[in-house]
Amino acid sequence: MRKTLVATAALGLALAAMPAHAAPARKPNVIVILADDLGYGDTGVYGSKIVKTPNIDALARDGVRFTQGYVSHPVCAPSRAALLTGRYQTRFGYEFNPVGRDRNGGVSLDETFIGQVMQKAGYRTGMVGKWHLGQSGDYHPVARGFDEYFGTTAGANAFIVDTRPGDEFHTPPGAEATYGTAEGGGGLGSGTEAQQMVVLRQRSPITRGRDPVEVKEYLTDAFTDEAVRFIGANKDKPFFLYLAHTTPHTPLQAPAKYIERYKDVPNKGQRVYAAMVSALDDSVGAVRAKLKAEGLEKDTLIVLLSDNGCAGYVGDACTNSPLNGYKGTHLEGGVRVPFVMAWPGHIAPKVETRVVSSLDIAPTAAALAGATMPKGSDGVNLIPYLTGKNAATPNPTLYWRSGPNFAIRDGDWKMWMVNRADPSEQASTGSSITPDGVQAKMSPLGRFVMLYNLKDDPSETKNLAKDQPDVVARLQAKIEAWDKANVPAQWTSMRQSTREIEGELVKLYP
Repeated sequence: MRKTLVATAALGLALAAMPAHAAPARKPNVIVILADDLGYGDTGVYGSKIVKTPNIDALARDGVRFTQGYVSHPVCAPSRAALLTGRYQTRFGYEFNPVGRDRNGGVSLDETFIGQVMQKAGYRTGMVGKWHLGQSGDYHPVARGFDEYFGTTAGANAFIVDTRPGDEFHTPPGAEATYGTAEGGGGLGSGTEAQQMVVLRQRSPITRGRDPVEVKEYLTDAFTDEAVRFIGANKDKPFFLYLAHTTPHTPLQAPAKYIERYKDVPNKGQRVYAAMVSALDDSVGAVRAKLKAEGLEKDTLIVLLSDNGCAGYVGDACTNSPLNGYKGTHLEGGVRVPFVMAWPGHIAPKVETRVVSSLDIAPTAAALAGATMPKGSDGVNLIPYLTGKNAATPNPTLYWRSGPNFAIRDGDWKMWMVNRADPSEQASTGSSITPDGVQAKMSPLGRFVMLYNLKDDPSETKNLAKDQPDVVARLQAKIEAWDKANVPAQWTSMRQSTREIEGELVKLYP
């Protein structure tokens, strides 16, 4: 109480000392730009030799580039749910991709989204792009804290529905399952890929608010235009913008103007994917150019990251190099992502090697707005760590759960425990799906344990589990303690798969 009285008195004295004409300082704007399945090694600043990303590289030079930035899940929807709530998705059951089940459900209505927090703090809130957290009624983004919404509520959508000469489509073997049957709850039917994209767009229309609108423009460009419009329309008040691109998620499609930049890349998958990332890069450039034109550069915090690592099913089109693993796995390539934060004039540019998480974004935004997160956030406000006021590691321990599979990052140690699969099972996707309402359990064959020292082995090539039983036991105890605050998943994983990892047949629940 004494500290509160002293602080209140100090604030009163400070206000009294201000000139009568002085206006209160403007609260900073916050923009979160989220890519979809962007590989750790697929931008110039993170080492790509193919993809040219001058705008993302410039954002990193002007801000903080995190080399150990994580997301809370290696697939789309659960990762997004955690980012927007600042809480592990396992706290409220949004543990697996909905795969169509978000048409009539979504993230628990008991959860508070960062948009709602920012609204209460006096911000104008806008969301552009992919939602994937509930499509109807009170699950829709306009009911979850966003004054304005323009985008797709589904998990995937067509980028091109008006095909023109020079446009390119690329469908790697196996990628069909990421849209069409899996995302839409039914096949797209026969016809050319261009015709199928029209069907996909009809099934999951782009909406403004809740109303469908026709969009013939390349989807990434349409989202960029809307983001720029939102900034201009709200330049005189603090705003929070969540720009959640669908690129470079499948379907891999790019128009001629972006393909032209990579005409000398012979590999079609790499060419189309790189063109899609170029569209994302142009989007970052357009947003920053608009902020500069409106004099808002120093008044705006920008966060750029991906929702998970790039997908193995697109083959060599993308890369998480030098990390091991892909989207859907708890290896570093699935959960460590490109992650940049910039606030010119407030945060000095640097490369940050401490561990941060997408869970930190909501509490950071809330702190800048002078608001607090409800229910106790699992993330932290990153600003004190980036301004030098706090020298500790923001997240000394991070956790992951996907059904009976768990992972943990604790200091330099990373452990992943995965259900062993029955030897009679064939390596496949979608095998032995656990019905909704039934929780997948630990296999009678036990779990295969992988333990890595990331300081010495960031690519996770040497499994130390047999050599370090004490470390394994300690990390297992920490996981068990953390898991007590989690709840059962609201639905099962529809993409369960049996795979071979390090010579062991294991069951994944992405």
